[in-house]
Amino acid sequence: MANEEIHIEKARSLSQMAWKRFKRNTLGMCGLVAISISVFIFIAGYLITPDSTPDSNDQKPELQIKPPGFCIRMLKIRKNEEVHHVNWFMKMLFGQQSDYTYVTMYDYTFSGNDIVVEEYTGNEPNRGTKLRYNLADVIYDINYNLPVKNDEHTGMIEFYQYGTNQKLSASVTDLRTEVEKNNIVTKKFILGTDRLGRDMLSRMLIGTRISLSVGFIAVVISLFIGVVLGALAGYYRGWVDDVIMWVINVVWSIPTMLLVIAITLVLGKGFWQVFVAVGLTMWVEVARIVRGQVMSLREKEFVEAGRALGYRNRRLIFKHILPNVMGPVIVISASNFANAILTEAGLSFLGIGAQPPMASWGKMINDHRPFIFTPDAFYLAFIPGIAIMVLVLAFMLVGNALRDAIDSKTVDTAHVV
Repeated sequence: MANEEIHIEKARSLSQMAWKRFKRNTLGMCGLVAISISVFIFIAGYLITPDSTPDSNDQKPELQIKPPGFCIRMLKIRKNEEVHHVNWFMKMLFGQQSDYTYVTMYDYTFSGNDIVVEEYTGNEPNRGTKLRYNLADVIYDINYNLPVKNDEHTGMIEFYQYGTNQKLSASVTDLRTEVEKNNIVTKKFILGTDRLGRDMLSRMLIGTRISLSVGFIAVVISLFIGVVLGALAGYYRGWVDDVIMWVINVVWSIPTMLLVIAITLVLGKGFWQVFVAVGLTMWVEVARIVRGQVMSLREKEFVEAGRALGYRNRRLIFKHILPNVMGPVIVISASNFANAILTEAGLSFLGIGAQPPMASWGKMINDHRPFIFTPDAFYLAFIPGIAIMVLVLAFMLVGNALRDAIDSKTVDTAHVV
């Protein structure tokens, strides 16, 4: 018991030393900060996006390719349907259908019981279509299956609310005041809009989820397969090692992207298929590293002591050997995470990754490829490209910093039985 406590304290002190060495690596810490920000965006999701509709897919064709910082006034019209009640957790994960329709407008005037809106066209002069909306219909969800009464003498409008069929009434003056105060809003597009008039910032934020999700799941799959096969090959050697190494060499000889495309075509196009396709192509390097580490550790004294005490091979592999090879595995996992992000972006760029309307950075680059050499719209492809570059670079910097921090450990850190 005393020896185990000494070993635990030693392991803690070594981990603390590795963390101190990591913190002294400025580039590694910068990468960790960038990853932490990405993880926060991943978790917060639709709670922080200006467009919180599912996939941030609120399209406004009249607002296509507007520059960063573009502002526009909109009339917020209540939909005549049941309210979408979604708690904050479900909204964070999947977004929320809006209870309003937003109409872009160049100008507006009041006419009797209506508001007359000139639609925004982006031309000078604007010359947009003029649309009339009942003031009560703008603010309330009206059930038009029941009569709506407009009393011109008193200036009152009587109507029934959708769903509850509750009878309501309001004066035209009050409705005009309410519309100007709460239903005429100004929206600002910090990163502008894409070719379909969607908010670019919202698409970029949700795209972070796609990249991190694919990276995380792919790394988990590759670790599970690679660690198990590598450990078995390195520990048992002989024919087990020959068979596993043959499989590794066969997979290794096939170009990664070609293998991913083949697996994707078999499994079908889609978001979830990318997880499996990328994960099944990344385990090879993990298996090779684990195999080499296990081969060197299986002859160490603490393993021999375990055999002498009658421990089973399974316990020796998973409880005593594998914990001592996790350092290199963590380093390669950071590199694989970056490779998975690049692979997913490449697949989406080719059209066989995440499918529309999902906000994938690779797909966004492909959609706006024709604008790369357009002076006023090149950023539509550059922004997602820079995001991919920054996130991949962050994981590579963290991986390099982890390697430098862990390399200072010696083999004496092996777990004592």
